[in-house]
Amino acid sequence: MRRREDPRLITGRGQFVDDLNLEGALHATFVRSPWAHARIAAIDSSEAVAVDGVRVFTAAELDLGRNPPGPFLTLDEEWHRPFLADEKVRFAGEAVAVVLADSRERSVDAAELVEVDYEPLAVVTDPQKALQDDVLLFEGSGTNVCLERPATTDEDDLFEGCEAVADGVVTSQRISACPIEPRATVAHHHDGRLTMWLSTQTPNGDRDELAETLGLPPEAIRVIAPDVGGGFGSKGLSVEDVVLAKLALLTGRPVRWTETRSENLVAMGHGRAIRAEFRIGGDRDGTVKALKLRLLGDAGAYAGIGAFLPNLTALMGSGVYRIPKIDAEVKAVVTNTTPTGPVRGAGRPEATQTIERAIDMFAALLEIDPAEIRRRNFIPPEAFPFTTASGAAYDSGEYAKALELALERAGYEQLRAEQARRREQRSRRQLGIGLSTYVEITNGISEHEFGAVEITDAGQAIVKTGSFSHGQGHETTFAQIVADRLGMPLERITVIKGDTDQVPRGTGTYGSKSVQIGGVAARQASDRVVEAGKRVAAEELEANVEDMVLDLDAGRFHVAGSPQPGLDWGELAGRLAEREQLSALAAEVDLEEATPSFPFGAHVAVVQVDLDTGSVTLERMINVDDAGRIINPLLAEGQVHGGVAAGIAQALFEELAYDEEGNPLNANLVSYCMPGATELPSFELTSMETPTPVNPLGAKGIGEAGTIGATPAVHNAVIDALAPLGVRHIEMPLTSERVWQTIREAEA
Repeated sequence: MRRREDPRLITGRGQFVDDLNLEGALHATFVRSPWAHARIAAIDSSEAVAVDGVRVFTAAELDLGRNPPGPFLTLDEEWHRPFLADEKVRFAGEAVAVVLADSRERSVDAAELVEVDYEPLAVVTDPQKALQDDVLLFEGSGTNVCLERPATTDEDDLFEGCEAVADGVVTSQRISACPIEPRATVAHHHDGRLTMWLSTQTPNGDRDELAETLGLPPEAIRVIAPDVGGGFGSKGLSVEDVVLAKLALLTGRPVRWTETRSENLVAMGHGRAIRAEFRIGGDRDGTVKALKLRLLGDAGAYAGIGAFLPNLTALMGSGVYRIPKIDAEVKAVVTNTTPTGPVRGAGRPEATQTIERAIDMFAALLEIDPAEIRRRNFIPPEAFPFTTASGAAYDSGEYAKALELALERAGYEQLRAEQARRREQRSRRQLGIGLSTYVEITNGISEHEFGAVEITDAGQAIVKTGSFSHGQGHETTFAQIVADRLGMPLERITVIKGDTDQVPRGTGTYGSKSVQIGGVAARQASDRVVEAGKRVAAEELEANVEDMVLDLDAGRFHVAGSPQPGLDWGELAGRLAEREQLSALAAEVDLEEATPSFPFGAHVAVVQVDLDTGSVTLERMINVDDAGRIINPLLAEGQVHGGVAAGIAQALFEELAYDEEGNPLNANLVSYCMPGATELPSFELTSMETPTPVNPLGAKGIGEAGTIGATPAVHNAVIDALAPLGVRHIEMPLTSERVWQTIREAEA
């Protein structure tokens, strides 16, 4: 079934925030710091405000205070982020002022006239150097460490009895979400209410946070999220959004802002940025017995969710393997870089990248085939539910089955034979085969979700969901779930989302949790409406409610065993509408604390590496992904396609880098190498379905799984190609220059 959203989106009829036409709107441009660390001595806006219709606001004029880091961190107020930098800036791209004008062009021009007197300070961009506390971002704290979780086991005890031990480091480099639509906001205060149009993933949460920050009751704020061109975890209420809300309150006029791509790359939260040291040990037969992790997260200039994410990496450290002893030491530090946060996977890709490199290095140490060492250490199907030594409670899995299916699809034995031939002939084009078997956690913090279903007087259904689609296809998937329960044609079902006046509560969409909580809530609301329909039909047909059934094929209520007489949804609704009792066919559900699920899979990457140039060509990408019961195979496949592309991109192309002065080195899409379709092979996808027992749909998340499995498969493949040269590790991204330099050093 094709996505219902597609016709309007692919014909240009989508409505995004920037498409909104509000007469008299002021355009905002943020004045951003070119310095990574500096005191603000003075801000002179006299030239800018001399331009007709231009106004300039600084932190003092807005008087918004500071933004706390969120529920996961407890930090002194000194660590809290200002909405506009006040005393000093802590990363290049931090906003210090905002300019308003009656056109976007005039606003941009006027922003260039604002002069800021900076007193540069020493800079730290390397998280390992930040640990030394020589340069402090928050002097009063005396440290850059914003989160610390010590190890709980002595390392000698952890590896006691291990016959072989391998050590290594994996740096999951800083990347951008790069949504096709940058952030965009419109704020309008009218008739005593503040309306915000946001490009976001969390409309209801944004409303509540705005209310708290601005000191307004939630009912005084309406948040509308129209079509959103991608989020990948990075879109939620930002400091810029709060500033625009305040400006709308101060000016009494609509205020709008759409960031540029370069602005997006330096100001929107970055992802990954976790360094993982590992030690893995076990027996010489390949049995893994112990794993030690030392995780260091780079939170950027202000500690937020990015500082917390290494905890998720530690939680998922065991991967798909039964490892009896695991211990993790976790730290996060602040640096003079853009703050970090969730980006497609949010802590889980880093776990898989680490354990899959560790398994490959352990296999190389013992000279055991990488596939075989995985087979010997998988958690078996009969062990589920299974709690790992790192504390994750897995629901279900068929890890060996997924790997064998991937190896079969790849023709693994033939690939190894071709690799051996090239190595024997000392070919300058070596073949690399990389494996990755992964598991991830979806709905990891057991959140709640809202769902409602109501029947209209025309016998159609309206579905309201607190989940929010920014490309996933909820208008299709949720309609399918409800149609299945109501016995109603899909075209008679409307899905409403992203408007806090119509959807009173909800958590939004992130962490690959929509179907397993939002979909389940919609299903449960549908079931309640069906039960209400049975009661009404029994009354109308003068029958016992216990005898009423809903014929799902016909969409009609009748007495069991007697199809006639009967009433369909339209007839039922019509009779209730006449009596003004239509509300009887409506139900709301608040799904509380849904249990996490654990999707899994196996990926095989086949690369060719040119030993003369360092060029890496990804020849094949074979993917087996299991997200439990699939509601819509086409949509699931699309999610895997996008996820795999993002995973490959991190392995081979993408990295956000800074020089020693904290200057961004690739703040545009010329220098930030996001691949297009021409850089990627056709993906060879195979679906498995191992239903989860933790929700009635049997569904797990699918949005991030492809990303999590793909990166280490490609990473392992490139290193595998260079194994005859004695290469055991290369840091990502595996650019031609980096690979070429590694080859030169190995052949020297």
